[in-house]
Amino acid sequence: MPHAICILVVLGIYTLDGSGVLGGFMENTYPASVIEDAHLNTIQLLEKYKHPAETHQVTTDDKYILTLHRIARPGAKPVLLVHGLEDTSSTWIVMGPESGLGYFLYANGYDVWMGNVRGNRYSKGHVKLNPNTDKSYWSFSWHEIGMYDLPAMIDGVLQKTGYQKLSYFGHSQGTTSFFVMASSRPEYNAKIHLMSALAPVAFMKHMKAPLMGIARMGMNMFGDNFELFPHSEVFLNQCLSSAAMLKTCMRFYWQIVGKNREEQNMTMFPVVLGHLPGGCNIKQALHYLQMQKSDRFCQYDYESKENQRLYGRSTPPDYRLERIKAPVALYYGSNDYLSAVEDVHRLAKVLPNVVENHLYRKWNHMDMIWGISARRSIQPRILQVMQYWETGGGGTKDGTTGSPVEEDVPQLTTETPIEEGTTQGDEKIGNVQGNEEQGHAEETEQVQVTTSPTSEL
Repeated sequence: MPHAICILVVLGIYTLDGSGVLGGFMENTYPASVIEDAHLNTIQLLEKYKHPAETHQVTTDDKYILTLHRIARPGAKPVLLVHGLEDTSSTWIVMGPESGLGYFLYANGYDVWMGNVRGNRYSKGHVKLNPNTDKSYWSFSWHEIGMYDLPAMIDGVLQKTGYQKLSYFGHSQGTTSFFVMASSRPEYNAKIHLMSALAPVAFMKHMKAPLMGIARMGMNMFGDNFELFPHSEVFLNQCLSSAAMLKTCMRFYWQIVGKNREEQNMTMFPVVLGHLPGGCNIKQALHYLQMQKSDRFCQYDYESKENQRLYGRSTPPDYRLERIKAPVALYYGSNDYLSAVEDVHRLAKVLPNVVENHLYRKWNHMDMIWGISARRSIQPRILQVMQYWETGGGGTKDGTTGSPVEEDVPQLTTETPIEEGTTQGDEKIGNVQGNEEQGHAEETEQVQVTTSPTSEL
């Protein structure tokens, strides 16, 4: 769901030109290497950390031109990673080689493909339409992403690599669009070894994000066919303009995705802010809001008259989740405000082939991909389950389980937890545990801060 969108909708104080930004706070608080990463694109990040970096393009059946970024390992088994709303391919690597899932899969022998869906900063191409001048370009939701983008990516990767099947990873909208594809174009189930769903979103009745009502009112005023928050450095410039502004941004952020300070890597947060928002169509966010209101996983609601013309009925049809035959592994957090535990349990009961049902206590919507302990907790499990199903699910059943599993991830940090309303004079800004890659980038550079900007959160 739209963590980036919601913060921007609520925080009307943001300006695209970055006016009013106070200089010095970011430079005095964060390592230069971290700030540099905030300004690099996906390919530049891969090159900086000395990984293979390739750009590929595919064209969908409805003529959108999409970009995939590849950490190439020719001849190895391919994996396809698809991001969430307002995100991009960079989400899989922004935390660096010692934390990012894209790097982890490459290090374990995979040919890693990171997709970019239509409308984000890397995938604004079209055979005929100009996204800057043709409103008809912005006529899609995540329905079209599932119907056209994912099939084009999957076919493109398989054609390039010569394999018949691949393993798929989706985060948030990347899971929603997969469920659309696998239920509406069921022939693609046969091309998937395993679908790993990180913070899966299908049903949304129990969504807890307290600011969604305000976001809904804001977005409903704009209509449904235009770009919502194209990529810019508005987050980076405004949220890191001062310690007070950073506290404000973090409070709003946690009210959207769920608060889990233990997994929040504040040292790397500028990199996240530099890559969000990634760009999308407002219709994608509105489609989610429709789902939450209707308590259904269904196609876009154009209202009765247009629904009758498009669907032959007054209400949009449900996606037939029972048609999804590909093995699905579910990974989700108990403190996720957007993908609630109750809704994931409902999804698990409907999907016919759930092979992993794994709940991480206290984790929020983003901890699956950005969490401090992701490298030592969820990523090894993801790899184990994927490898099991790549071999056809043969052998011992110990490699996977469809029964619900709950896990507490112990924290390795020795830092004293900071309670709300308190400060520590010698505290560094956040927790850098699990992100040692920034150390080998600039081993001698330290974060210069006397009081954490988030110590009172």
